[in-house]
Amino acid sequence: MTRKLIFGMNVTLDGYIAAPGDLGWSGGEGPDSSSGDELFQWWSDRVGATSLALYGRKLWETMSSHWPTADQRPGATPAEIEFAGRWRDMPKVVFSSTPRSVDWNTRLVTGDPVSEITRLRAEDGGPMDIVGATLAGAAMRAGLIDEYVLVTYPVLVGGGTPFFSTLDTWVKLRLVETRTFPGGVVLTRYETRR
Repeated sequence: MTRKLIFGMNVTLDGYIAAPGDLGWSGGEGPDSSSGDELFQWWSDRVGATSLALYGRKLWETMSSHWPTADQRPGATPAEIEFAGRWRDMPKVVFSSTPRSVDWNTRLVTGDPVSEITRLRAEDGGPMDIVGATLAGAAMRAGLIDEYVLVTYPVLVGGGTPFFSTLDTWVKLRLVETRTFPGGVVLTRYETRR
């Protein structure tokens, strides 16, 4: 049995995971965002259920600059404390062509990401999350993603980093879940039909 590879991110209605120079459209990742505690808890529970997270360099740098010590900051909420602990404990792989040191239950891979993701996916184990547009795009083009999770915010930004990569062939999907969060944020989960 192979591991399930899941690509999930916050996304704008027009399909972007990041607007040029600004992630403010999502209200941030914390429980004070416009979508509230419920969505933050949903993301935290996903981190708690993930057996391995695969990060591209840029998103790794963003996450590792905040979450390892977020629970020690003055005013940290119980939800932030829980998320920080789950994030630190979750096994992670960072793909980067630039060798650097990584901490917090993480290992670095500098070689071909598609080969390593294929190898990891073939192992026994729980679900893997892939995060970061460039890394997920490579896995998408290689046909490795088993599930897409879009947390869609009701905002149009007109450009930026797209959720979906340019593909050589169609990918047929099956809707497996929809859910609405406060603030008009809509979760949709799709499995790849193979």
